[in-house]
Amino acid sequence: MSPIQIRPDEALDELTKFQAKLTHGVQNLMDTDDITTGVTPKEIIYQEDKMTLYRFQAPASVVQNTVPILIVYALVNRPYMADLQEDRSTVRGLLDAGMDVYLVDWGYPDRSDRYLTLDDYINGYLDRCVDVIRKRHRLDAINLLGICQGGTFSLCYAATHQDKVANLVTMVTPVDFQTPDNMLSKWVKYLDVDLTVEALGNIPGEMLNWTFLNLKPYRLMGQKYLDMVDVLDNPDQVANFLRMEKWIFDSPDQAGEAYRQFIKDFYQQNKLVEGGLRIGPHEVDLKNVTMPVLNIFAMQDHLVPPDASKALKKLVGTKDYSEISFKGGHIGIYVSGRAQKEVPPTIGKWIDERT
Repeated sequence: MSPIQIRPDEALDELTKFQAKLTHGVQNLMDTDDITTGVTPKEIIYQEDKMTLYRFQAPASVVQNTVPILIVYALVNRPYMADLQEDRSTVRGLLDAGMDVYLVDWGYPDRSDRYLTLDDYINGYLDRCVDVIRKRHRLDAINLLGICQGGTFSLCYAATHQDKVANLVTMVTPVDFQTPDNMLSKWVKYLDVDLTVEALGNIPGEMLNWTFLNLKPYRLMGQKYLDMVDVLDNPDQVANFLRMEKWIFDSPDQAGEAYRQFIKDFYQQNKLVEGGLRIGPHEVDLKNVTMPVLNIFAMQDHLVPPDASKALKKLVGTKDYSEISFKGGHIGIYVSGRAQKEVPPTIGKWIDERT
């Protein structure tokens, strides 16, 4: 192996350029205003405890589908990822596609929420949000769009409240929690959940966020900050980077009992696939998901591997099942330029054909 040749003049030139870019970048960081998120105008429709139901304002020029769609996001992160900024907004894309868009914001649980269960979230808060929308629009059933863990919640809800769901869309949704390539599943397989919940009460969001970052530690905790130097001289890209960082580290705590059940029943015992899952008074059988289903997954998803989502096809009872693979990752499916062009219009077209 020949030795690496380093020319002093080239090294000095590169170092000088790097220093200039860094100096300019630091000034851009200092000049950056407060980072805003959730850009689409919306109004509060219903509130209960920490939970808020929003309705987004549709463009006046767009003809809306008469059946609204409710976005159900995960508990573990904030839902403004679906409406991050003007040119990175799944919500805005859905509005442009003619959807009447609502969203459940679970809020930030505190110690008073420690004993909230999955039954409280799914058969309680979510069901009441659905009923509020149904009553407002005088409809028997509405459309659901479940994202990540919110997609799993939506599947459980659709399986036990079939008469209230017209069409179901799932995005990067875990179904089979024990596929061979699911690293997160392997990590929590032998976790003593009972001891964790009894010791901590609610599960700190910082702890969960640290877990997710360590799934790809070099990329998510090292390389991205080195790459950031390349965009520091562009104020708009600096703001974009900081906006994403704000979302990543904005992690609500998890209600202890809901966390206990989710880890045990889904990750450790894989009951959504194996059977035996109960949410409150309801037994959850995906064969009872008989409404049309559109399942969207990301091919480079490190949190929800494609096979974990694709397992849905063989489990649901509907004859109208469609799936779409997106060439990107777990976050890119919401915010990348390609996603903005492909995903919301596809969802809108698919729902329009079934309304």
